[in-house]
Amino acid sequence: MSARADRLADRLPQAGIDVLLVTNLINVRYLTGYTGSNGIALVGSDLRTFITDFRYVVQAAEEVDPGFDRRRSAQHLLEGVDEALETGGLRLGFEADHMSVSEHARLRELLSRNELVATSGLVEDLRAVKQPEEVAAIRTAAALADEAFAELVGGGLTGHTEHDLALRLEYEMRRRGAERPSFDPIIAGGPHGALPHARPRDEKVRAGELVVIDWGAQLDGYCSDCTRTLATGDIDSDAVEVYELVLEAQLAALEEVEPEAVGRDVDSVARATITAGGHGEHFGHGLGHGVGLEVHEAPRLSQLSDAVLAPGNVVTVEPGIYIPGWFGVRIEDLVVVTADGCEILTSVPKELTVVD
Repeated sequence: MSARADRLADRLPQAGIDVLLVTNLINVRYLTGYTGSNGIALVGSDLRTFITDFRYVVQAAEEVDPGFDRRRSAQHLLEGVDEALETGGLRLGFEADHMSVSEHARLRELLSRNELVATSGLVEDLRAVKQPEEVAAIRTAAALADEAFAELVGGGLTGHTEHDLALRLEYEMRRRGAERPSFDPIIAGGPHGALPHARPRDEKVRAGELVVIDWGAQLDGYCSDCTRTLATGDIDSDAVEVYELVLEAQLAALEEVEPEAVGRDVDSVARATITAGGHGEHFGHGLGHGVGLEVHEAPRLSQLSDAVLAPGNVVTVEPGIYIPGWFGVRIEDLVVVTADGCEILTSVPKELTVVD
């Protein structure tokens, strides 16, 4: 944790600030280790301060990195910031993406002797490059989730409602030690699978259709993310062709995931394959996103992304084709960028699998 705060402090002069006030709880956890629901941190060249309230003093003593001075704020946490700074004339950065207008007004009132400077992405950019211990945590979460998926599929899909299957998948992840799912699992059969973010229904999965399953586990704060599309018996040849097209696009994109690759260029490889196959209009989302303490974080793989991949990035590669009223297909792997390419963290086979 101390090394993370040090790396952040090294970035502050370039951002034009002396101290960064960190209010986003995910960023606070990344820097300090604190997992509670009310806490903020101050990081400067020679400043490491964590502030919470009465309810979390004991928890903070157990979790917060000893390199941080732990303080208790009597009322609103922002009221403890001025006291912690101890001096005026500072350029204090705040996380503009994570602060409300009312909080900013209160901060400006409390810190009239310091200059407030809006910042964006300072901690998130650090989080995008995972350290070995973070990759290990994500790898373990992915393995746990894959085991739960195998258990679910082994019990069959046909005749069970999407809702019940989603509950069973979540149970199997928690039974294996997951803190929670990374997100609410998606299980969508037939035409429902044409909704990229479908919500499980009280509708039974039928024989002879494609079923999209998107799931992930959170373990020690770190998330996994994976999608597979299965067949519940024989499906028509057009659906098989679409599946093979998505798989071709996914494999082609995986080949492009390496250091110095640009997010939009990796996306373009998968998109070109799907467009050449006649389904460009049916692939409407980005190719992938970073995964870590959040299931959606930097870097992004999309036509809007100028992110440059670096060793330690953990990203999804998940092209899809969604044909309204018919079916959807998505194939998603979780990968870590290595020095010379990428390593796939997902272990579930990608060939079209037929299940009961």
